Amino acid sequence: MSHDTYENPLITRYASAEMSSIWSAQTKHSTWRQLWVALAESERELGLAISVDQVNELRSHIDDIDFDAAAKYEKELRHDVMAHVHAYRDQCPSAGGLIHLGATSCYVTDNSELLQIRSSLQLVRDRLVRVIDRLATFAEEYRDLPCLGFTHLQPAQPTTVGKRATLWCHDLVLDLEEIEHRLTTLKFRGVKGTTGTQASFLSLFDGDHGKVEQLDRLVTEKMGFTASYPVTGQTYSRKVDSQVLAALSGIGQSCHKAGSDLRLLQNRKEIEEPYGAKQIGSSAMAYKRNPMRAERMCSLARFAMSLTANADHTMATQWMERTLDDSANRRLSLPQSFLAIDACLLIYANVTSGLVVNPKVIEKNLMEELPFMATEEILMAAVQAGGDRQELHEVIRQHSVYAAAEVKQHGRPNDLIDRLKTDDAFTSVDLSDTLNPSRYIGRAPEQVDAFIAEVISPIRERYENVLTSTDVDLKV
Repeated sequence: MSHDTYENPLITRYASAEMSSIWSAQTKHSTWRQLWVALAESERELGLAISVDQVNELRSHIDDIDFDAAAKYEKELRHDVMAHVHAYRDQCPSAGGLIHLGATSCYVTDNSELLQIRSSLQLVRDRLVRVIDRLATFAEEYRDLPCLGFTHLQPAQPTTVGKRATLWCHDLVLDLEEIEHRLTTLKFRGVKGTTGTQASFLSLFDGDHGKVEQLDRLVTEKMGFTASYPVTGQTYSRKVDSQVLAALSGIGQSCHKAGSDLRLLQNRKEIEEPYGAKQIGSSAMAYKRNPMRAERMCSLARFAMSLTANADHTMATQWMERTLDDSANRRLSLPQSFLAIDACLLIYANVTSGLVVNPKVIEKNLMEELPFMATEEILMAAVQAGGDRQELHEVIRQHSVYAAAEVKQHGRPNDLIDRLKTDDAFTSVDLSDTLNPSRYIGRAPEQVDAFIAEVISPIRERYENVLTSTDVDLKV
């Protein structure tokens, strides 16, 4: 490995080898050659003077690409597609003159990118399924463990650890639905010609519109798609890219939200991410246990979310049938969006497979606030016993102020319930079981059960092959 030039940390530190391979030069240019073979083979099948031997010669050199020769040609020609046409032709002396017949550069660039996008979406889908499964398992395990809820990041009505996990999980379920939709609706650019009119192919087939339409269908099917986009300019609509990157941004949002929650919970010592036996939290503070994985997930998610603007602006500025200012941008934004989200989901899967829950700390934190949570139920019970709702509300408010002062100003325990027990206004109310947390979690455990049965179980059945396959772990 060279240490003299910048290397993209998405490749070296974060993303999987599988995702990196999808966007590699080898995959890209082998796919270009597959497309040239499919085009020549289909043109032959429709009557052009191309022999089986010529097609086979092209097919025999799909993967053995001379990248040095291509680079030399590109330096001279200043055109990446034509550089690879020439390098391919050098290896195929009898068929070289037929490469790219009737096609424009976007025949190989756009179609290959759609294939890469499809493979990447499939990988992201599988990563999502694994995290969803692990979060659901975690939620089920802690379905009825009461914990303090928060609104406005202020103590609120209790929930359960498992119910909170279903919120994280449901966000990913929505993301999965969006990725599945993108895969279902993704199409091939097909064989559309220089400005999308198919004029060059109409000329090749002597004005036979039927054969041109059949050529588009043949190549589309040979490359594994069931349909191509009905109309294009020189490129497929860049709206497709903006929709795909928006879906990836959605995953980033879900990862960031859950990662932030986990960081806050680790600050409260309630739930902690896995921690290695020799892991160092700080070079100075030896005691530190930082949520570095959740922090990294948030960091990469934020990067992925920022990339959507590239696709949005590219779509908005495609002049007429096409402008080339999309090219350099898409070389960066498309692969890096997928690489960043791939890394986020790898981290998410790693974290959720080893979350550490501290029930005693959760209980302590809850009990410090629970007396305040209990007042609504106490108020209703006192009213049912014959008290005046507004008068009782004021009595509770006054006691709450004093109890809060004990906690905030003197650092003492919350004594609100003890104060209410000594107040004549509440002598008719049984306060003995007031601080039982299970009384205040509502249907949280049952909601977890229903969520798993109705939402997660179908996903697990649909992707059983994914969940039984081997997963990859973090690089660092």
